[in-house]
Amino acid sequence: MFERFSRSWSLIKASAGVLSKDKELLVFPLLSSICALIVAAAFVLPILGMRSLDALGEGGAGVQAGAYVVTFLFYLVQYFVIFFFNSALVGAALIRLDGGNPTVGDGLRIATRKILPILGYAAIAATVGMILRSLQERAGLLGRIVIGLIGVAWTVASFLVVPVLVSRDVGPIDAVKESAALLKKTWGENLIGQGGVGVVFGLIYVALFFVTVLAIIASGMSGSGVLVGTVVASMIVVFLLVALIHSALAGIYSAALYRYAMGQESSTGFDGQILQQAFRLK
Repeated sequence: MFERFSRSWSLIKASAGVLSKDKELLVFPLLSSICALIVAAAFVLPILGMRSLDALGEGGAGVQAGAYVVTFLFYLVQYFVIFFFNSALVGAALIRLDGGNPTVGDGLRIATRKILPILGYAAIAATVGMILRSLQERAGLLGRIVIGLIGVAWTVASFLVVPVLVSRDVGPIDAVKESAALLKKTWGENLIGQGGVGVVFGLIYVALFFVTVLAIIASGMSGSGVLVGTVVASMIVVFLLVALIHSALAGIYSAALYRYAMGQESSTGFDGQILQQAFRLK
């Protein structure tokens, strides 16, 4: 566990080195978050009108079918927003890893050129999400565990889809196939690095949570409502900033991983040996 943590921390530091050269890369996860919130708000009223997503089995057949349609559309639009800005992030990161100096406009232009494949991949991801959710709602405890593992396998298999779409002139289905093939060929199916980065940021989130609780208690003892509000607002900003950094580092990491999988080991700011050790065959 310590070795995994150490390796993941090395990857984060290497990704942070790239991010430090192009802080504007944080704009992409920020735009993604804002657009995702707008999409979620746009779907709230129709979802509530059909008794929410958690009540798909209630009501008549028309209501149930309508709820499934709204759910799929919600997944489709949300995934499209996420993948679009992630493609912009990865595209800009690839420019930096090739030694260039990307701008926000560069990333957005790359994503715009790939808008149809991104939409197709969003449709695939939405379909997979719908199927897995539907199965989980009907399965018992053991079945939910199995379906959860299938979901993890899908996440692993599709880990390099966005870099493939950005770098290659291929469709979404071929991109998924190539992503799975690259992972199996180079590092196998056990994505240690991805999980390790998640563990590191998970620890950061937990630490921030406890710091927030202590800060709120301390400010509450002062009896000043303004101070409590300031502390809460400040910690929310800190959480959001950490989340943006997490998303940006993940995008940079996936871009560098793709370059390494394609035999380009000399990514700017990355040690090829560290990337190789981040994955290990089962």
